[in-house]
Amino acid sequence: MYEGNVTIPEAPIKGEYSKEQYWEWLEIMLRIRRFEERAQIMYMQQKIRGFLHLYIGQEAVAAGTVSASRHSDPVIAGYREHGIALARGMSSRVAMAELFGKITGCSKGKGGSMHFFDKENNLYGGFAIVGAQIGVGAGLAFAEKYKGTDNACLTFFGDGAINQGILLETLNMSKLWMLPVLFIVENNQYAMGTAVWRASALYPQGGLYKIAEPFGIPAKQVNGMIVEEVHEAISEALEFIRGGGGPYFLEILTYRYRGHSMSDPGKYRTREELEEYKKRDPIERVKKTMLLKGFATEEDFKALEQKIKEEIDDAVQFAEESPFPPPEELYTDVYVQQDYPFLED
Repeated sequence: MYEGNVTIPEAPIKGEYSKEQYWEWLEIMLRIRRFEERAQIMYMQQKIRGFLHLYIGQEAVAAGTVSASRHSDPVIAGYREHGIALARGMSSRVAMAELFGKITGCSKGKGGSMHFFDKENNLYGGFAIVGAQIGVGAGLAFAEKYKGTDNACLTFFGDGAINQGILLETLNMSKLWMLPVLFIVENNQYAMGTAVWRASALYPQGGLYKIAEPFGIPAKQVNGMIVEEVHEAISEALEFIRGGGGPYFLEILTYRYRGHSMSDPGKYRTREELEEYKKRDPIERVKKTMLLKGFATEEDFKALEQKIKEEIDDAVQFAEESPFPPPEELYTDVYVQQDYPFLED
């Protein structure tokens, strides 16, 4: 049996990107990082309850995807979705309020960490069941094709969902119907506490993306610690899909710095491994590039850090001061039929 860590290859950057683009990437990634760090503190203070899965380390995936896609492209994800939601345009206030279970949150405080939903930003979850969003993502893609748009559904899931039966069923149907869906597996290399090479027979064959090849679906592996590479891979995939090519599959190799959730001490990996991956930190990499290109100074970075700190401080205050949902909110947005016969007064 193969043993060892996933190697994250680096490919040459194809495009030249503007100062504005680098600043957009940096601000998105810093917002996600600082939001998640504060959420961790709020959880430890028991102001956030239930489950909390942090996106720290994976910020380049969200930032590069958003810059390469359209706002009109529907997005669906699993339970580690805060970063994607913030990158898509959800405000820090609304996101933090949802974590606090407040009515001002994106799901009116009834979804919590794993069930973010934001119709205005075309984010359709937030799914707690592993792999459940994969079939729904194909359904969203079917809706776009039915309506005659050239939008594509960005369907995110983790490496832990790669062996779920729904993925194979959905790949098959998506290819048969030539659906405009981009499957994106964020391979952070650990499904809960199990290393990907222990859980998937695809790993020694070259990677998880190999699962799409028997269906005739184009697939490739991408370095998810480099935002430019993510942007270029997503752009290429969406161009193919919008051109009528049907579904596309990307395995984006990344790494989470925290445990699976807040209850996970992460004893299944070594401190040396974690520190090695932190040397490839996507935020620090972008900062270095911006300094080398003359796009920013250290003072500029400090000013952005202060701006985001104030934003997150405000989000926490907003969440703390917002009310919890009233009891009568329990059945709101659950039943379309207003006189549903099994509801009691």
